[in-house]
Amino acid sequence: MIVGAEYAGDVVAAVRFARGQGLPVAVQATGHGLSAATDGGLLISTRRMAGVRVDAAAGTARVEAGAVWGQVIEAAAPYGLAPLNGSSPGVGVISYTLGGGVGVLARTYGFAADHVRSVDLVTADARLRHVTAETDPGLFRALLGGGHGLGVVTAMEFGLVPVARLYGGQLVFGGERIDAALAAYLDWTATVPDELASSLALIAYPDLPQLPEPLRGRYLAHLRIAYTGSAAEGERLVAPLRAVGPRVSEDLREMPYAESHTIHRDPSDPHAYDGDNALLSGLDAAALQRVAALTGPAAPVMCVVQLNHLGGAMAQPGGPDEAAGSVGHRDARFALRLLSPLTERQEGSPGAPDTRCSEGRPDAGLATVRALHAEALAAVAPWRLGRSVNFLLGGHGERPDAAEVARSVHDADAHRRLAGLKARHDPQNVFRFHPAGAATGSGRTPVAAPLPADGRLSGWRPSLSG
Repeated sequence: MIVGAEYAGDVVAAVRFARGQGLPVAVQATGHGLSAATDGGLLISTRRMAGVRVDAAAGTARVEAGAVWGQVIEAAAPYGLAPLNGSSPGVGVISYTLGGGVGVLARTYGFAADHVRSVDLVTADARLRHVTAETDPGLFRALLGGGHGLGVVTAMEFGLVPVARLYGGQLVFGGERIDAALAAYLDWTATVPDELASSLALIAYPDLPQLPEPLRGRYLAHLRIAYTGSAAEGERLVAPLRAVGPRVSEDLREMPYAESHTIHRDPSDPHAYDGDNALLSGLDAAALQRVAALTGPAAPVMCVVQLNHLGGAMAQPGGPDEAAGSVGHRDARFALRLLSPLTERQEGSPGAPDTRCSEGRPDAGLATVRALHAEALAAVAPWRLGRSVNFLLGGHGERPDAAEVARSVHDADAHRRLAGLKARHDPQNVFRFHPAGAATGSGRTPVAAPLPADGRLSGWRPSLSG
């Protein structure tokens, strides 16, 4: 059963109905990172609840449940303000923020969750609550970084930041310089100021006609830069990366913040994928080069690797405003993310890997993907702190180690606290299609499972938004 909600009252009515019928409840906002199939349950679609309002004087935005970051960026830009959005403007605001939110400006301003002022939440008892640090500090804290599965968020208010422009873009190196680029990048991250955020992506592009000629069939390292300082200082800061050697391409430039999505160039077409990640206390060049060797052109399935440089304001224990949420492993220096597209074997191409899912269960193709990801993550085991819930992509709740995956998102004390809040606010596990569900041990509780509405990979280039 699907309910298309237009107002918070519709969500209240839907939850009340589901409780009366003994149905579990799932929520879908934008279709980016969809959960596993809501078998035998009720799905609330909030995409029609897409209102965005900016209060320039207060420096805040209030968004409804179905809003995406592109709307907020557009509404805030005329006032010289920016949200703490991720790399893709098509990502939904609410779920991204509940998972913490590692954005373009995160090293300067912290996680998106750190800037939330209030949350309107329909809990499992079908009550609409206005949750703030004053009205319910425990629940408010839990929502900010651990909020999936505690209810349905119908609206959120958060602070904006005074950023109108950036210096940013990409430096792209070819396969023959990848090892040198990886080593230089790791050394370079130890020298840059908090005002500079960056990531590195390794992509073995298939030889497909729909790809631009410079990418087709090549293995490339993309170094992405976003710097809030001057362009002149940005040029000085990136000089050690340019010293690696000639680039395949480069587009570093001054840009309005409204163009920040062009730094990563995430695709907007639907595509299915599975992904895992590790939050790391550090990393050395040999280990990163080992990951590249495992996941590069010789890998059994396509695997996109992204390494995000963390730290800065994200490392502050209580966030920039000391309003401690539940974002786990704030002391991580890097996030290593692995993503593999899931495709159906095309007729006439018997050698193509078959990574289909059958009725939500991993088949042999998906098992190959998971095995590759596990081997690559084993290469960084000495530095591993845990996982980021926002970068768990796929039906991880059905893995044999699902409970361990859920525990890895937070430290032991935080995990117990969140499980206790879940038990108190949703004792029947009504909201079970979510990351926190694995903590309750009841119901079918996938840790995270994005899958596009059509279940196919049409625009295959991966989205790695935070």
